[in-house]
Amino acid sequence: MKKSVLVIILLVFVTGGFFGLRFYTKYYGNNIRKDGYVLIPHKASFRQVMDSAARYIDDKESFEAIAREKDLAENFKPGRYHFKKGLGNAHLVNMIKAGNQTENSFRIGDFGDVYQMIGKVSKKTELDSLQFVRGLDAIATERGYAHAEDLKKYFFIDTYNFFWTVEPKDFFNRFNDQYNEFWNAERKNREQQSGLTRDQIYALASIVYKESGGKPDEMKTIAGLYLNRYRKGMKLQSDPTVIYAINQQTNFRSPIKRVFYKHLSTPSPYNTYANKGIPPGPICIVDKNSVNAVLNADKNSYIYMCADPARPGYHKFTASAEQHAINAKVYQDWLNARNIK
Repeated sequence: MKKSVLVIILLVFVTGGFFGLRFYTKYYGNNIRKDGYVLIPHKASFRQVMDSAARYIDDKESFEAIAREKDLAENFKPGRYHFKKGLGNAHLVNMIKAGNQTENSFRIGDFGDVYQMIGKVSKKTELDSLQFVRGLDAIATERGYAHAEDLKKYFFIDTYNFFWTVEPKDFFNRFNDQYNEFWNAERKNREQQSGLTRDQIYALASIVYKESGGKPDEMKTIAGLYLNRYRKGMKLQSDPTVIYAINQQTNFRSPIKRVFYKHLSTPSPYNTYANKGIPPGPICIVDKNSVNAVLNADKNSYIYMCADPARPGYHKFTASAEQHAINAKVYQDWLNARNIK
């Protein structure tokens, strides 16, 4: 009698364990074959969701069974979801139902115009570049601007995280908040003291950024030099503005690496060899360091600068036209020796 009871108890435990293991495996056991990201558009069907997940799922039947059991067909949220090893069906389904998508990393660089930036950004979003352009154009119009390019000053070079489903309004609001936070009382005070408009500050900051190659070491020195030229009524004569003028004409499809004399007369209000004063707007998206450099420019006597071949990425500064001519000759010879055109 005792043996039969023990056998029954043992069978109960074994059976319970068997079904318990099956339950755990079905709901919580790893069902990921390989890591990846599942993209679910706003207008996706349940079948599209299942098909998108299939490439990462090991047991497709159990995943769909749990999805149907939890009414995922009527409750999934669009987004970019990280399917990673160790996750079970219940976790995956709940993640999609709750909309717990994974952010994507976006690098905003020194793009020549906002449309270049949109072209890169839109590759990591649900919307295509044309939809993004229309969205930012609409925002620009609401703010009294002509088009999205006029929003360039609101963006700063940096790495940002956004969801794949981000829309132009939410995308821009992130930068608008950052812009308003950046222009605090102290910076507004320096803006007034500079005697420059904010658009002029951004235009100079873009020249400073391009001339410095984005390295902060010389930014304040370069800003002081260009402010000296501007306040003396001299042409700024910045090579990056010529490059920008040429690139604008080709929609940035044929970038040039070296400025020749033939380029200096390129017709454009941004060409500071052809026009006096500060360009009408920035020639690229800038970083915070370059704007701060203009607001806190060095008080120096420099008028001329030339790339220093002995220190790539840095410059020789001088107030002497004669010394500048010598420096420029050394640099031109260095370029020619390396056949840089």
